[in-house]
Amino acid sequence: MTNVTSLMTANPACCNADTPLRDVARMMIDYDCGQIPVVDDKGAPLGVVTDRDIATRIVAEGRDTFSATARDAMSAPAQTVREDSSLKDAVCLMEASKIRRIPVVDASGKLTGIVSIADIALAGKEAATAEVVKEVSEPRH
Repeated sequence: MTNVTSLMTANPACCNADTPLRDVARMMIDYDCGQIPVVDDKGAPLGVVTDRDIATRIVAEGRDTFSATARDAMSAPAQTVREDSSLKDAVCLMEASKIRRIPVVDASGKLTGIVSIADIALAGKEAATAEVVKEVSEPRH
């Protein structure tokens, strides 16, 4: 069975809760990603900021984008999987939580990577990709 570490993007860009939101958005551009994990001073994920979080929690609500921080936009707590998790476990959590990316942590809880639907697709896991896309795309009731 495939382990998440074989598919994850290692050492992803991350920020802290006080990082200006404009800097978080710039990181998304610079690293060509749609999610930036928010970590504490020990590197453990507190939450995540997605491009959608910025659009719905800050821009759509007319909040001040110049003074907003990662804390203002982040989804918390972060859903995570450990490095020793199977791909199946990660896919199940992504489906249940309706998320497209999931941070990977080591045994001490420190962020070490991210697994995304794109990572799963690029690894040639068509069935897993189709299943997680279907489940994540289903509207919440």
